[in-house]
Amino acid sequence: MTTPPYLNSGDRVGIVSTAKRCEPHEINDGLALLKSWGLEPILGHNIFESDGFLAGTDAQRLADFQQMLDDPAIKAIFFTKGGYGTLRIIDAIDWTAFKANPKWLVGYSDITLLHCHVHNFGIRSLHSVMLQGIPKSNAASSESIRIVLFGESLSYIIPAQPENRAGGTIEGTLVGGNLSMLYAVMGSASDIDASNKILFIEDIDEYLYHYDRMLISLKRAGKLANLKAVIVGDMIDIKDSTIPFGRNDREIALEHFDCPVYFGFPSGHSDDNRALIMGSNIKIEPMSDSIHYVFS
Repeated sequence: MTTPPYLNSGDRVGIVSTAKRCEPHEINDGLALLKSWGLEPILGHNIFESDGFLAGTDAQRLADFQQMLDDPAIKAIFFTKGGYGTLRIIDAIDWTAFKANPKWLVGYSDITLLHCHVHNFGIRSLHSVMLQGIPKSNAASSESIRIVLFGESLSYIIPAQPENRAGGTIEGTLVGGNLSMLYAVMGSASDIDASNKILFIEDIDEYLYHYDRMLISLKRAGKLANLKAVIVGDMIDIKDSTIPFGRNDREIALEHFDCPVYFGFPSGHSDDNRALIMGSNIKIEPMSDSIHYVFS
């Protein structure tokens, strides 16, 4: 896997909205954070446009993203928001310049689509909080972004969960992201092969039976076969139905994954949203009361 060049003080970074509409005040803190790192944010022309739910028309969102991909002076691309919308433009993107000169793509949730897509080019990307989420996230979340982008070593020690199905020290390539998006890209050019890799999943605002259905669908498509391990991030507001489903989200995961499973990783739709380098090698080391995650 190719690692995009790390950033230096003075670098220009692009700011785009490929999904949900965004208001200027929502990203002020995020822009201030980037500037505090010595970076120069360059805002896309259309990032505050609106087209119903979306941040401008498909053409406007595509134009901004394409410009940032093609501009060699832009060293990384940050997304304002997730939600929904990137799927509407993915097939119109020209990746020629990006593949020749990779740059960091920084976001999560709806941006899982892009993490999957560029993984198939053999390029690493950064799953992390987006600009709109900076005011609501903790300092560790923001700092983990800086650590990765400026080339420092990344590792975490996370408390072990009683439901974990441990399996000794495991190493492999990290893939995944938002489960709903992994389900949505199945069978498309953005679909990923997770065989012999370590899968990360997180999600928000789903019913337990939706969660079960997505995992069964991925399993039936062969997407859960031969996984080295699964890291489960935040599962936020996972709801039960009127007739109780009879299993909680962790029980559902353990039923459908037949490999080591590690719950409680602080990444996803919560205040503690630690950065993950998608496409990197990750070592999982279970300890007596914690799990050590080391990226390389």
